[in-house]
Amino acid sequence: MLAIRLVSGSIQPDTLVLPVRPGGPDAAPELAPTAWPGDDVRAEATALLPATRLTGAAGEVREHLRPAGAPTRLWLLGVGDGDEPDWRSAGAALARATRDETQITISLPDEVAALRGLTEGLLLGSYRYRLTEAGPRPALARVDVLVADPEALADTLASARTTAEMTWLARDLTNTPSSTKHPEWFADQVTAAASGRPDVHLRVRGPRELAAEGFGGILAVGGGSAHGPRLVELDWRPADARTHVVLVGKGITFDTGGISIKPVPAMKLMRKDMAGAAAVVAATLGAAALRLPVRVTTLAPLAENMVSGSAFRPGDVIRHYGGLTSESTNSDAEGRLVLADAMAYAVRELKPDLLVDLATLTGANAVALGKRHAALYSENDDLATGLLAGISAAGERAWRMPLADDYLEYLASDVADLHSSPARGAGSVVAALFLREFTGELRDRWAHLDMSAPSWSDDVHGELVKGATGWGVRGLLRWLATLG
Repeated sequence: MLAIRLVSGSIQPDTLVLPVRPGGPDAAPELAPTAWPGDDVRAEATALLPATRLTGAAGEVREHLRPAGAPTRLWLLGVGDGDEPDWRSAGAALARATRDETQITISLPDEVAALRGLTEGLLLGSYRYRLTEAGPRPALARVDVLVADPEALADTLASARTTAEMTWLARDLTNTPSSTKHPEWFADQVTAAASGRPDVHLRVRGPRELAAEGFGGILAVGGGSAHGPRLVELDWRPADARTHVVLVGKGITFDTGGISIKPVPAMKLMRKDMAGAAAVVAATLGAAALRLPVRVTTLAPLAENMVSGSAFRPGDVIRHYGGLTSESTNSDAEGRLVLADAMAYAVRELKPDLLVDLATLTGANAVALGKRHAALYSENDDLATGLLAGISAAGERAWRMPLADDYLEYLASDVADLHSSPARGAGSVVAALFLREFTGELRDRWAHLDMSAPSWSDDVHGELVKGATGWGVRGLLRWLATLG
């Protein structure tokens, strides 16, 4: 990960980046006001602007060589209107454009939004996941950020770095091939990441404990695999917390669809089916690192949905934690079964103030909202508004969807309390309605995020690279920070 430090004073960088913003109506772009004191370089950059054809839009980058001068390389960086999203996009574009440099200096205005956006963009845009050392590696190792008052912005830099580090963690967990990643492995990664953190408590339940305590959904989904299921319970418990939030994340480390097996095109990326669990684990560790004054308990039900003689069958009736039963006629609708157990446990035993689950739950998420938006369901307007605000501020996207009671009839079963896998349409809504049945007295303090689509990116755009996005980590941390 890039080293980023705040600097001040009169320095002589070899490579300097100056931000460019759009001019007014019908006006040429201009240099943004920053801490850089070199009037001669600023005058030269201003003279260059017409020839660069820059508009000042966020993410535009141009390089200018100055062999006889200092700095010898001058980069002009479009930062748009200079709000946090624009700086985030600009930082990501800069990380990619200067990957062959070893060190750069960027002159920045002394603004929290500018530093936070730039830092997150630099770190997230430079993310790279590879299991081989072959191929070119970025040379860029350090970025100096020139500001007038480094001390005043030190906490902002630390917070942005923590957010990016936790997003990296979620991306790493999600990108890891399922030949390595199984429930026990995932639990071991959480154990290692949580080790030594003050006020963080961890419990991992294995198959025997799950059976003894009645987690029938987790056991059913994990029953077809040689790698037994797990339930990770990770608890950030600060002494000054006044609010307790439980986060639940779907953790299917690989999903074949079970006996209702998926076609190959739908199965090849199913290593990402634990992205919800990765996000809530990383967000909880981030809350601990930032010392947020809110108690956060994460539940990550982990299972591998495989095909074997011990796999659960279409038509099976599953008894969930707490006693509710569900009939499953499609073993590829497995995520809601493990979430139901964890949510029922949270309601009955943990009794939090708020309950939020994240899950790569349905393909219908992408049908309704495309590749970049999660679907948010909640009956609590304040909770939904707060989550959407945090998600938006962090540069992620979600859209509130209806919990339409019209579709409750789809959940009717002749043999069980609920039908978990009806195939009558409104797939994302019906999945949310099924989960709602396990919220008990927390029904009006619960939110569900179906984030299958934005958990994975097929291309490079903004701060995202191809592969796992770590969706949810940034939005949850922004939201959690408002609860203290």
